[in-house]
Amino acid sequence: MMSRDPNTRIKIISTFDAAYSHPSLSKRVASGDISVVRLQDNEVELKIAEAKALDAGFYWCQTPSTDSVISGNYEAQVQLTVIPNTLKVSPQTPPPVVSEGSDFTLSCNVTRELTHPTYLSVTWSVKKGGTSEDILTFGPQGDVVAGSKFARRYADGGIRLVPGKNGVFELVISRVTSSDEGSYECNGTEWTHENGGKWIKIVESTREMGTVAVTPTGQSLSVKASSSSSPSSAALLLTPGNALTLLCSVAADNLPALALEVTWLADGREIITMERSGVVISNTSSSGAQGKRGEATLERTGAGEYRLGVRGVSGEDGGAYTCRIRAFIEKEGRSAGGGGRWHMAAEKTSSPVTVKVSQIKPSFTLNLEPVLSPQMTAEPTELACHVTNITHLPHGGRLGVTWEHTALPGIGDDPQSSHPIGSLDGSGNLLPGSTYSDRLKSGLLSLTRVQPNTFRLRFLRTKEIDMGQYVCTVSAWSVNSQGDMVKTAEHQSSPLTVQWVTKRPSLNVVAKQIRAASVGGATFEMSCTVSTENLGEVGYSVLIQSQDSLEGTVKTIMTLSPDNVLQHGGATDPGRRDSLVLTKSGPAEFRFRLAGVQLSDRGYYWCDITAWTKQQPGQTWTKATSAESNKVRIDFQENGPSFSIAIQSDESSVYPWETAKMECSLSVSGSSPKTGTTQDDLAYEVRWFFTRLRGGETTTQVASVDRFGVVRKEARNSSSDISIERKDTHTYMLNIHGTQDSDSGEYHCMATPWYLSASTGAWTQAGDLTSSRIFLTVRFAVWESLKLPLLYGLSASLGVGLFSLVLGLVCAQCCCRNTTHTPRSRNKLMDLEMD
Repeated sequence: MMSRDPNTRIKIISTFDAAYSHPSLSKRVASGDISVVRLQDNEVELKIAEAKALDAGFYWCQTPSTDSVISGNYEAQVQLTVIPNTLKVSPQTPPPVVSEGSDFTLSCNVTRELTHPTYLSVTWSVKKGGTSEDILTFGPQGDVVAGSKFARRYADGGIRLVPGKNGVFELVISRVTSSDEGSYECNGTEWTHENGGKWIKIVESTREMGTVAVTPTGQSLSVKASSSSSPSSAALLLTPGNALTLLCSVAADNLPALALEVTWLADGREIITMERSGVVISNTSSSGAQGKRGEATLERTGAGEYRLGVRGVSGEDGGAYTCRIRAFIEKEGRSAGGGGRWHMAAEKTSSPVTVKVSQIKPSFTLNLEPVLSPQMTAEPTELACHVTNITHLPHGGRLGVTWEHTALPGIGDDPQSSHPIGSLDGSGNLLPGSTYSDRLKSGLLSLTRVQPNTFRLRFLRTKEIDMGQYVCTVSAWSVNSQGDMVKTAEHQSSPLTVQWVTKRPSLNVVAKQIRAASVGGATFEMSCTVSTENLGEVGYSVLIQSQDSLEGTVKTIMTLSPDNVLQHGGATDPGRRDSLVLTKSGPAEFRFRLAGVQLSDRGYYWCDITAWTKQQPGQTWTKATSAESNKVRIDFQENGPSFSIAIQSDESSVYPWETAKMECSLSVSGSSPKTGTTQDDLAYEVRWFFTRLRGGETTTQVASVDRFGVVRKEARNSSSDISIERKDTHTYMLNIHGTQDSDSGEYHCMATPWYLSASTGAWTQAGDLTSSRIFLTVRFAVWESLKLPLLYGLSASLGVGLFSLVLGLVCAQCCCRNTTHTPRSRNKLMDLEMD
């Protein structure tokens, strides 16, 4: 129920009686404008959909009770005040297009007529697609609440609220991005605050402000590079030493909101950069592949204007210059530390400005000619490259040269390609090619400048692979503004072919007898002369060889290496090495000398010579060719004494462990070795040999004594021992001590006589003498072999018999001790036979 005055109550609606409503309100109840809703069993809500001024008054809710006793409050009253709806929301249309990184303002005017204490709030929201997101709400009590997706941005200052006068509220959105695009709305709400502290929304109004689109920076960003002297020209012509000035103009709709990084490039290579912080970094201090450029500077002359300056340009400063701009935008304000979070919004490069540095290049003529031409391998080669008709070479300019070689077809691995030998730059620095580096370092190859305009290439020893075509490339060098040598011109000569007929090297050796040995003890000497063809500087190795006859075994007497190292061959007696001499007596001549020749030295002697070459010092010798000389014979007859030999033994059969003796006797006859000789004029080398089987071929040396009395015993498989005894000058005794069965066999001796020659007074070796053979038998002794076994057997038998007797006695005593014995009756009537 309600009442507009204290005396009248008007029925509104009941949950029990459908016809309860007053006729003046029945239509509103029927239309649903006035309704009642049971919220719970003990809670009911009256709802007026559209309040009218007539609805102001006092309202009662009543719960009729049939209780006989009143036990509580069955009705309550509340006053409703209805004020007029004066809320007005008037938004200002935002700009339809906003540049990326700039700011825009959302202005909204919210007012109402203050007839009753009420409060206002304003809310901005953006609609993207079918969803709407609240940006910021201000009010109703002056508080500010940011939407969940905009709280961080509001805290960073990217969104600012600016309250105005007369109900105008402005929301400023800074540094917009593409995510800020959408349809914006403004909502105004009127609130009342009840005594219980609860805020009640009275009325609200939402108005569309308009759609905002964000233009990317890249669409509005433009860059232009131009010359300060000719802004409309795309090409600039300078002379060496001039200054280069270029301008870079940047334009963008949101230029103040951008942080720019400006870079100038020449032919795509960065030369100088101004970072967005204003720091300038120059890249012209290090020389690139095209040489060193001039010193560059970069400065900001105005908003979006940047000037490049290059002082003292040279030929290396020519090229296509472009200006590259990178635009950065700070994201979501500044952090607590004061720094911003930046992202690159766009990058643009200007059209190129072509810069040409005019320069008059030096010109000259080249003439490549041979100075030394090789006729064969290992001869020197020298080429000269002459520079003539030099013009326009600046003061202080110099010439450099590069030599190249192309091998002939069939020589080298890749005859089609050109290999650099080496070069001399303008400062005179030698730069060797990889293939010729070792030869240049060792001095076998040289590159020189013999005159300011003449260059020479010299091979100390030319190889076959050096045949081919040669060219020299001469370059002109001048000093630039920074004091560095730069190449300004280059010309190449016509190719020059270096070739010779390759001939096979040959070697010829002639042996000649210088001193003949006609008698024993004389000196033999021969020379070997070498002649060569198609060989340059070589070294020789020499082998002195000999043989007893033309069909005999070849023996090496001495060797001489290319480095003049002398060695004796295996056939040389170590005691006679002082008598052998091999020397180099000339550039191509060698001499061999043998002093004190003997009968064993007779035979044929010759030289085996090999020619060796070296590609360069320090390398090993390489064999070129070899040849043998003719043979020179040593042949003489010595009328000396004659010798004979015999072997004998007193006993040809011995028992084991006895000593066997064999005597080797020598005798001399014929002419006397020397007039008035003594036993000191003769000496013998004696050797004993043993053969296991009679007439066998396997012979081993047992022992020997040389002519100086030194005894040597060979290792044997027997436990017996051997000694040699010289009884007199011509008799030698072989003793075998403690003979064994393995010593049975044939024995013979061999002797080599030495005597003082009557003609030369030198010791002369006679021919070897071999004795007949005697057989030594070591007999088997029967008694000696059986006496020990018999003694052992007898002792064993006696021991076994004694042991048997003792064992029987012990057993009898142990086994018969307890046997019952009937004493003999003492009856005298017993027969004696019974007893």
